Amino acid sequence: MTVDLCTEHEIRRLHDVEKWKRGTIAAELGVHPDVVDRVLDRGADRALVTAPRPSLVDPYGAFIDETLKAHPRLRATRLFDMIRLRGYEGGIAILRRHVAEVRPVPRGEVYLWTERLIGEQAQVDWAHVGSLAVTGGTRPLWVFVMVLAYSRAMWAELVFDLTVESLRRSLVRAARFFEGVTRQWLFDNPKTVVLARHGDAVRYHPGLLEIAGALRVQPRLCRPRRPTDKGGVERANRFLHDRFFAARTITSLDDGNRQLLDFIRDIADVRPHPRFRDRTVAEVFAEEKERLLALPVVLPETDLVAPANVDTTAFVRFGTNLYSVPPRYARSTVTLVASDREVRLLDGSDVVARHERSSGKHQRIEDPEHRRELLEQKRAARIPKMRDRLLAQVAGIDALYTRWVDLGRNVGLMTARTGKLLDLYGAEVLAQAVAAVLARGLHDPGALALRCEEARRAADRPVPVVLELGPHVPDSEVIPHNLGQYDRPRSAP
Repeated sequence: MTVDLCTEHEIRRLHDVEKWKRGTIAAELGVHPDVVDRVLDRGADRALVTAPRPSLVDPYGAFIDETLKAHPRLRATRLFDMIRLRGYEGGIAILRRHVAEVRPVPRGEVYLWTERLIGEQAQVDWAHVGSLAVTGGTRPLWVFVMVLAYSRAMWAELVFDLTVESLRRSLVRAARFFEGVTRQWLFDNPKTVVLARHGDAVRYHPGLLEIAGALRVQPRLCRPRRPTDKGGVERANRFLHDRFFAARTITSLDDGNRQLLDFIRDIADVRPHPRFRDRTVAEVFAEEKERLLALPVVLPETDLVAPANVDTTAFVRFGTNLYSVPPRYARSTVTLVASDREVRLLDGSDVVARHERSSGKHQRIEDPEHRRELLEQKRAARIPKMRDRLLAQVAGIDALYTRWVDLGRNVGLMTARTGKLLDLYGAEVLAQAVAAVLARGLHDPGALALRCEEARRAADRPVPVVLELGPHVPDSEVIPHNLGQYDRPRSAP
């Protein structure tokens, strides 16, 4: 049983002053008699002045102190090995206790509280917030954060990469969000910002300098390995980590950015300002907004512009994905212009292809018109193309192809006949037919056609008929008329 210090004092007073017996003290204070004995014995021990017991480490104290002075972070296990060579016969435990008492304590850095001028500085940083499942795999997810140092107003967006193009887009979007810019942007030292640095000599990335020059902003860098230089954005990252990303599910980049902007408007902007506690961040930002630099009439372009080689299949590789171009540009060079939403491929100033940018990995983005041109140029490509369609649209047909190859069937002929079923009945019905045929150990397209027809009849759908008219048939409109007049009896002559 443990008692507090006040009870210990009372036990000693009653015993030493009032001369109470130990049992009487225990009954009066409601404690166990062993507690009274322990307290009185401890008091007696405290009254004794005894010399400290010698330790096996004592002869090596001077050596340990000298070694720790030269190497303050040296581990106790290494010291143990060193003094054992010098005759130490004790254990590691008493050495650890001794080292903990005598190890030099490093002096902590003293920080100076500073407050930025209004409209003077914005701090910029990124933080890794997890990964997001995309078509073809997963991609790391980052959040770009800009915080105005005076008002603590923030803007943030989720991004997939940390390239200089992504930085340029985020800086321009932040300027548009704040409707102005501060006089300085304070960065850390990533390669997308600074290419080389030696002391105060800095070589910034040309892409950053272009944006900063257009908006009349001065880029600044923190000292290396000194995150306290940009404490405002570091606290904002921690605030987002604890209040926004914790226990939140993000299904897509657009969904995450919508939630992030709602969070900034509804929670981050209405929190009390850390310095002006009687005002919110939004109220202080309204004051700072008047002191921001005005934006130019036309904001700088942030798209990536680079030459791109077209391969022999009329595709351009960008990132891990392939984007199609007209087949006449195969084995040539075009100009790639890419934003985070769109990929354009140019021949001079003419746009030859336009695609939605894919966020997936190892995807092939194809314009059907480009494939149609290729098929017209090379009729032999029809069968391989149909095979790609079947493999992409019909689940489980890969096993059917394996069976055709094992049995020595003409894969091209099988593909053509199965492709007609795909055009007539659709991918869903054909996939069900493939599963049924494989389950029965069959493989012939005739069995597939029978299963597709049974599914059509069960769904009471019309008979699929592909009517192909020759080029000699004129294209004209037929005006329907009432057929009921054919049922009228003819009048007598």
